[in-house]
Amino acid sequence: MNQAPMQSTTNRRAGLGVYVQVPFCQAKCTYCNFATGVARAETYDPYAEAVCQEILRHGALYRAAGLKRWQSETPRFAAETLYVGGGTPSLLDPAALARIVHAVRDVFPGPFAETTLEADPETITEKKACAWRDAGFSRISLGAQSFDDQELKAVGRRHRRADIYSANETLRRVGFENLSFDLIAGLPRQTPESWQASLDALLGLAPEHISIYMLELDEGSRLGRESLAGGARYGVPALPEDDATADFYEMACEQLAGRGYEHYEISNWALPGRRSVHNGKYWRRDPYLGFGAGAHSFDGTERFSNAHVPADYAGAIRDGRAAIDRRETLDPGQSLDEELFLGLRQLEGIDLAEIESRYRVKLGDKVRPLAEEGLVEMVGGRLRLVASRLTVSNEVFVRLLA
Repeated sequence: MNQAPMQSTTNRRAGLGVYVQVPFCQAKCTYCNFATGVARAETYDPYAEAVCQEILRHGALYRAAGLKRWQSETPRFAAETLYVGGGTPSLLDPAALARIVHAVRDVFPGPFAETTLEADPETITEKKACAWRDAGFSRISLGAQSFDDQELKAVGRRHRRADIYSANETLRRVGFENLSFDLIAGLPRQTPESWQASLDALLGLAPEHISIYMLELDEGSRLGRESLAGGARYGVPALPEDDATADFYEMACEQLAGRGYEHYEISNWALPGRRSVHNGKYWRRDPYLGFGAGAHSFDGTERFSNAHVPADYAGAIRDGRAAIDRRETLDPGQSLDEELFLGLRQLEGIDLAEIESRYRVKLGDKVRPLAEEGLVEMVGGRLRLVASRLTVSNEVFVRLLA
C-alpha cells in the first residue's frame, strides 16, 4: 500500500473525549481479556484519588514524559464527552465517582454532550443511581450480556435476569433517560431459543442504545485459552458453532431494525439521536485522553497508554510521574490503516476519494475485488461494507489492509 508523505491530524469534531478506566470487578468473567481484576474494596478510594491527581496534573505529567504536543504548553482541549468504563466502575463509592467527574470538569471546559458510566446490574441501588445522576452522569451503559440465567452463570457473571429488570426500573425511576444495554452472541449454552428470548426481553425494555458483540475467543481469556487448548472447562463443549453465532447476530440485525433502531456501527444500534457520541470519537480518530490504569490516549499525534497494574499506576502518580508505559507516533501508513479499519466499522462507510486525496494513495486495486465479491459497495461516493456481509467484516479488513 502506498504511503502519504505526511500524517493527517484532521479532527472531524472539535470536542475532546475523556475516558476514565476503573479496572476493578467483583469477579473475572471467563470470556474477558481486558486488563481488569478483583481487588480489595479498600483499594478503590486511593485509586480514585490517583485518577483525580492524574487528571488535574496531566499537562505537567505529559510534558515531563516528553509527549511532543505538550512540550511548549498544555493544549486547551474543550471536552465533549466523559466515559467512565472498566471493569465495573459502579463498584466505586458514588462520592469517589463524583470527585472524578468534578476533576474532569475543573480541567476541561465543556459543554459535555454526554457523560457515561458503565454499571453491572447487581451493583445498582436507588441511592447509588441518585448519586450518579446528581454527580452529572447522563447515560448509563449496562452490562446485561444475556437474559438467560444459565448463560450468565456459565461465564461467571454475578447478576441474573431479575437483576437486569430491577436495574432498569431503578434507573428509569430516578430519571435516567439514556440507557445502553450490551448483549453477547455466542455464549456457552446459548441456543436459538435462548437468544430469541434475550432479544425479546431487551426490546421489551426499549433502551435508547444497544451493543451486540459476537463472542471472540483468544488467549487473553480463560474461556479462550481453554477452547484453543481443546479443554472442557468454562462451558467450552456448550459453545455455539461460529455459524450459529453469526445467525444470532443476523437475527438481531433484522429485529432491531424492525423496532426502529439505527444500525450505525458493526456492534452498535441506537434510536434516532441516541448514538454514542464518545465511542464515535474512536471510530473517527478524534483526540481522546484516557486516565487510570491501562487507559489509552490519542492526542492527534501520538498514541500512549498507562501501566495496566493498578498499584504500578497509582505509585507513579503518587511519585509525581506520568504512568505512561507505552508510546507510539503513527506513521502515515498506520494512520491510513486506522482510517480504513475504523471508518469501515461505521455502516455509513468512508469518503474514499477524500481519503485517497489526503493520503495520496490509490486503493482501487484492493477495493475492486472486494466489491466484485459483494463484500463492499460504493454508495454516493462512500465505500461501505455490504450490510448483509457484516459477519465476515474481519476478512474484508485483513484483505484491505494487507
